[in-house]
Amino acid sequence: MLEEVERWLSARSWSAADRPIQQILTAKRATGQSVSVVLPALNEEATVGDIVAVIRRDLMRRAPLVDEVVVVDSGSTDRTSAVAEAAGARVVHRDAILPRIPAVPGKGEVLWRSLLVTRGDIVCFVDADLRDFRADFVSGIVGPLLTEPDVHLVKAMYDRPLTVSDGPAPGATAAGQGGRVTELMARPLLNMHWPRLAGFVQPLGGEYAARRSLLEQLPFPVGYGVELGMLVDALHLVGLDALAQVDVGVRRHRHQDGQALGRMSAAIYRTAQLRLARGHLVRPSLTQFERGADGFEPRTYSVDTEERPPMAEIAEYAARKVA
Repeated sequence: MLEEVERWLSARSWSAADRPIQQILTAKRATGQSVSVVLPALNEEATVGDIVAVIRRDLMRRAPLVDEVVVVDSGSTDRTSAVAEAAGARVVHRDAILPRIPAVPGKGEVLWRSLLVTRGDIVCFVDADLRDFRADFVSGIVGPLLTEPDVHLVKAMYDRPLTVSDGPAPGATAAGQGGRVTELMARPLLNMHWPRLAGFVQPLGGEYAARRSLLEQLPFPVGYGVELGMLVDALHLVGLDALAQVDVGVRRHRHQDGQALGRMSAAIYRTAQLRLARGHLVRPSLTQFERGADGFEPRTYSVDTEERPPMAEIAEYAARKVA
């Protein structure tokens, strides 16, 4: 590991317990900054309501850290929107944001559009499929942005146990075995091509907070490459010392199957490739195989290649800031 990264790990890696909530609230009052929490959601009726309820109870009523909670629904076919609204979130549908630009499927698309429907000086993203959600998933990563003026982006780090679906103990959890795309794709890419980012424990984690002034300058890959792309671009824009991570304990969520992880990996590789060479894949697609009635059948999926420009370049966003 680079000496610079070792120094960064000592100076920019914290625990959520390092900043008690009262210290964070004091810093919020002193700086006058507002905080928005965004949950990108697609068919998450089972978990989104509990997450919103915890944020409103612990970080809005009991401790006034969060100023707004916004769930951006990207086309759910279940009761995600109704459950989120009932829990107290403001729900906005992806297609209703910036309709001049037709929306495409993908998590990054939702995060990018969320900048237009939130007001916070600090924007905190939280995945909507988390179970056993705790308030320090938000306060832990927002805290450094309020207490450290030279920090611009904070990622959560955590253990990610994997639920075992078969074998001698189905239903048990395997410690440290979650985050398979991180270990098999993202971490090797970062260590080989952006070694200054090698200290991030969860580079692809969906829980992170950043200053709006940074987010509005970043391009957003529309799909699963958004987290890697954001880290790499932020490194070049503000430097390593402006990035940080906070340990929030254990993260439990719904795990995807191997083929879905393969598609995620392809999107992440594509995001890295664009940043390495700004080149073009000869064939931007991924073929996987599923066993059918007549043997293994190919299934080909397109790889996310589109990116949204920095929000600061969008006329409607600029007009809103003037207003």
